[in-house]
Parts: sequence; structure tokens; C-alpha cells
Amino acid sequence: MLQMKLVPIVILALIAALATACGEEEHTSVRVALDWTPNSNHAGLYVAQDKGYFADENLDVEFYVPADPSITLVTVGAGQDDFGLSYQNEVLLAGAQGVPVVSVTAMVQHPLNSIMALESSGITGPGDLKGKTIGYSALPTEAPILETMLKQEGLTLDDVELVNVNFDLLPAIISGRVDAIIGAYWTHESIAAKNLGFPVNVMRMEEYGVPDYYELVIVTSQDKIADDSDLVQRFVHAVRHGYQDAIADPEGAIDILAAAVPETDEAIERPGVRLLSQLWSGGGLEYGWQTAEKWTAFSNWMVGEGLLTDPADPNTLFTNRFVANAD
Repeated sequence: MLQMKLVPIVILALIAALATACGEEEHTSVRVALDWTPNSNHAGLYVAQDKGYFADENLDVEFYVPADPSITLVTVGAGQDDFGLSYQNEVLLAGAQGVPVVSVTAMVQHPLNSIMALESSGITGPGDLKGKTIGYSALPTEAPILETMLKQEGLTLDDVELVNVNFDLLPAIISGRVDAIIGAYWTHESIAAKNLGFPVNVMRMEEYGVPDYYELVIVTSQDKIADDSDLVQRFVHAVRHGYQDAIADPEGAIDILAAAVPETDEAIERPGVRLLSQLWSGGGLEYGWQTAEKWTAFSNWMVGEGLLTDPADPNTLFTNRFVANAD
């Protein structure tokens, strides 16, 4: 009789053990390399984390800032990181070198990079830069972008002096070391400068001849898409949900970011997120969508500027497959 009573108990224990094992098997750790210190650009990721959207997809997501973000595409392509945040121009350059990465989500639909000059300088457009010094960080696209913007005003690079200030862009302009800077985000550095008492004039590059492009994208490897497309789909679904919430409530998104990252400078990130929330979607497209036209146009521009040898095949560099199935 005792033996018969024990049978149901044993069966229930086995069922519980199997359920636990299955749950552990479905729970997947995901490593995401950020492009920079956590800021308002990343708000939707932290919303997805805080509201359990990753957990709902059985994902245990870790965000981290690489010691050298410039190698993110390499680490993602090699499978050392599951996902990474990068830039459209860098994905194009990496693709030309055979790095097997694919953009699965466009985070920011338009360029954030810009030229800035102090309001007190009287410089309001590229045409005012003749004979001026311009600070830059010597990234491959900065001089060609500047050249394109100058051409719109009938100038060339010979009409200005480029000064390599590394990434000390804001100090360089505030101190008067240079007259203007290129490479600073108009959703971040312009706000920081104003907060310090040095308001700036912003020249957005897509308004001066540079093809519109995606500032930030989320990439994964070709192997990840081929071998574990379900994980990619679950990740993109959670991210998309997080950014939809951040677009609907930007201030609430910064509340979440600040709670997760106490060093967040809310005096910069709150005005910044109000600008960014209008750039996470746009042009009739909801968050995450990309177009072959935008990839092709910027690829062709890079060829024209000598940054690429041949135009890229956009179909190998991005996909809307996961965004389309994320609702």
C-alpha cells in the first residue's frame, strides 16, 4: 500500500524535474556589445530589460561596453558576441573586408554626426568655414563627409584646416583650439555644450549633400542567422518592443536607464531622448526597418569618396526578416 502511494509522488517529482530542465534549456544567455557608454540611444534596450521583454523570450541578456568598440564587428562576426551595436558605414567597410555580419535592426534612422561651431563664432553653415580650423577624430568617413558638405557651398578641403583632436571634440571647440568640429552628435554634444554655457550651431550632414543613412544598427553574424534564427527573432522582438515603449514614453525610458546606470547624466540624456525618440522611427517606417535604397545610396557615396572599391550588395548586409516578424 505504501508503495502504491509513493508512485504518484515519484511521478510528480519527475514531471517537476523535467519542467525545470526544459526551462533551463530554453533559457539562453545573450551577450551584446554596446557602441559606447550607456546613454539615451540605448534607452529602448534597458526598457526591454527592465520590463521583462527579454525574459519573456527566455533570454538572459548582458550589455557591456568593449574596451575597444572598433572591433565589435569582428567579435560579432566571429561569434564571440551574439549581437553588437555599430554604424552603417562601418558595416559597409567590414562587409567589403569579408567580415560576416548582418544588420538586423536600424536603431537610429538618420545621421547624428554633425558639424558644430559655437554660436558666438557666427558660423552657421559650411560656407562660413572658409579659412577656419576644424577639429576631427580622424575616422575614415569624417574628411569625406566634410568635403561633401563644403562642396555644397562651393568650397573644398583646401579651404579649411583639419586638426586631429582625437575624441576631445567638445573641449577643442570650447577652448578655442579649433573653430568648429565634425564627429559630434547633435543629440548629445550640442546639449552638453549648452549645459556648460557654450551653445552651438549645428550643421546636419544630410542637409548638405551627404546621403541619409542609419547612424546606429544592431548586427549579428551570418552564422547566428543560419544556425539560430529563432534566437535572433526573439531578441529582435524584445528590442523592438522596448523601443516602441521608449518612443511612446521617452522620459520613462530615461527613468529606467538612470536606475540601471546611476552615472547617467540626466541633464544631457533627457533632452537627448526627446530628440532621439523622433529618429528611432521615421519616413513612414516603424522602429527597426531598413531600406535597400538607403544602403545603396550610402554605399555608392562611399565608392565615390574612395572609401569602398566596389558598391556593396545591400541584400548581404541587412535584413528586415526579423523586424517584419517582430509584431
